[in-house]
Amino acid sequence: MTLTPALQEIVDDFTALGDADRTTLLLEFADDLPALPEHLHADAMEPVPECQSPIFLSVDAADPDAVRLYFSAPREAPTTRGFASILHTGLDGAPAAAILDTPADFVNSLQLASIISPLRLRGMTGMLARIQRQVTEQTRSGGA
Repeated sequence: MTLTPALQEIVDDFTALGDADRTTLLLEFADDLPALPEHLHADAMEPVPECQSPIFLSVDAADPDAVRLYFSAPREAPTTRGFASILHTGLDGAPAAAILDTPADFVNSLQLASIISPLRLRGMTGMLARIQRQVTEQTRSGGA
C-alpha cells in the first residue's frame, strides 16, 4: 500500500494500540483539526453526504506539489472530526500524485472496525474519494 509518510505514521500509531487507546487517539485527532482560514466558509465547501454528521471539505491543488486540504466538522461529531483530522494530518501539503495514489481501503489499516461502525467508516472513505476527485479535476484543468 502506498501512503504518504505522514499517513503511514498515523497508520503505524493506530496499529500499535489496543481498541481503547485507538478510541483515545481518534478523539485526540478530533481535537487537533485546524480551524478554517478566514477566507473559507462551510457554505462554499463541498459537503460529504457519506458522513453521518455534517462535514464539508475544500481542496486547493493550485500547486500540485503541495495540495492544501480544509475541513469543517462540528465539535459535537468527534468521530467525523477525527477522520477529517487524520486525512488533514496525513495528506495536507502532499503532492497531488501521492494523494491520488492513496488507496481507498487504507482506512481498514487503521484497525477501527472493532470500535467504529461500518457506516461511519464509509464516511472517511467518502471524504478521501471527494478529495481525490477534486485533486483530479483541479490538476487536469490546470488549477482551482
